[in-house]
Amino acid sequence: MNEILSWIDNNIMWGPAMIIFLLGTHIYLTFKTGFIQKRVFKGIVESIRNESSKKGDLSLFGGLMTALSSTIGTGNIIGVGTAIAVGGPGAVLWTWFGGIFGIATKYAESFIAIKYRRKEEDGSYMGGAMTAFEHLNMPLMGKIFAWCCALGAFGIGCSSQAKALVDVMHNNFNTNDVIVALVICGLTALVVFGGVKVISRVCEKLVPFMSIVYVIGCLIILIINIRYLPETVAVIISSAFTKRAAIGGFIGTTVIQAARAGIARGLFSNEAGMGSAPQASAASVAKNAVKPALVGSTGVFWDTVVVCLMTGLVLVSSVIGNETISCILADGSHISGAGLVSACFNQIPYLGKPLLTFGIITFAYSTILGWSYYGENCIKYLLGQRAIRIYQALWIIVIFIGAMVSEGAVWTLADILNAAMCIPNVIAVLLLREVIKKDTDYYLYEDHLEDSDPELE
Repeated sequence: MNEILSWIDNNIMWGPAMIIFLLGTHIYLTFKTGFIQKRVFKGIVESIRNESSKKGDLSLFGGLMTALSSTIGTGNIIGVGTAIAVGGPGAVLWTWFGGIFGIATKYAESFIAIKYRRKEEDGSYMGGAMTAFEHLNMPLMGKIFAWCCALGAFGIGCSSQAKALVDVMHNNFNTNDVIVALVICGLTALVVFGGVKVISRVCEKLVPFMSIVYVIGCLIILIINIRYLPETVAVIISSAFTKRAAIGGFIGTTVIQAARAGIARGLFSNEAGMGSAPQASAASVAKNAVKPALVGSTGVFWDTVVVCLMTGLVLVSSVIGNETISCILADGSHISGAGLVSACFNQIPYLGKPLLTFGIITFAYSTILGWSYYGENCIKYLLGQRAIRIYQALWIIVIFIGAMVSEGAVWTLADILNAAMCIPNVIAVLLLREVIKKDTDYYLYEDHLEDSDPELE
């Protein structure tokens, strides 16, 4: 099964065509939105301001934290480790590069999710690529996206996160996998059955705290490896654009391997182009679609430009500076992402293992919560309110099953489902590009950010 999934992943879903399609969209939308990246700090400021509009289920900050709960996950830790182990140090630059340009795509997909959201009978708000396709009179495409998201959530947001959590507990504390899996199921059930507002309240408190603790751990390691940082940066840059032989603890890689590993893992981490996180933005209070979309786009900045970059610098500098840490196993194959990260954090005396364990536990748990909402949202769109409880029950069951499946199958399947979600979502964004440009120019660049859009539900 691993071999079949790997072939589909490498040759069909994440071949050169997909990389060009996604990265090309990122770059195109960067120009179309007038380099929206230059306004990312304005988005950060707006995220902590109170929004006077009463149209929405969540505050701007709550919507951002719910979105970040899914984007800041094990992809920031284990996913980056896997990218480096498979694609070499150059994968770090491709991850960061994809993230910088991905801010524009995250903004655009958040915009259409909010612009074309709808108010449900129970008073809640629903938005995403599926409601945007309704506006385009392409309901079948909307259903395809919703099914990809509802099913894909079991991979990227559920089983892979549970597996990462169980593995780190077992490797560091020799815990029983079944018991840990059952505890995860119980803690998840306590929150997800409460709905989006309960998920948001938990994420508002958990996400900032867990991120700060993890960044502190990374800074400690970077201080330990400070003498190797200039070489680390040079190796990352050179390896991103040139073929690299197996040397210095890194496995041999080509440019396309580095790019594929970096961009794929970057997407797994920041989700730009997938259309998942914008569903949380669509539930935010809003006068117009531009302001919450701008806030939503800052998630990529925090996720990739900050957290993933720090993880990459930590891992590469540790391999360069510590000869006992290597991406290459004795048989010539590459080490697992979890194994590489664990070896690097063990450099911190006494605190390394607890810091890493805390990071993976909280990152994985928050991702499970965030993605449960996206999946529920899509299944509600497809099958109605009554299907949500069944989906929630399946979510808890898949957490347990995913915790017992091999890491290779979990991550590869998640990569395939990510790509399946991207295609219809990006098509919707590109079809609505002129609306995105028109509203962005008026509300953002012509200083009407506090004005109300009469068309917004």
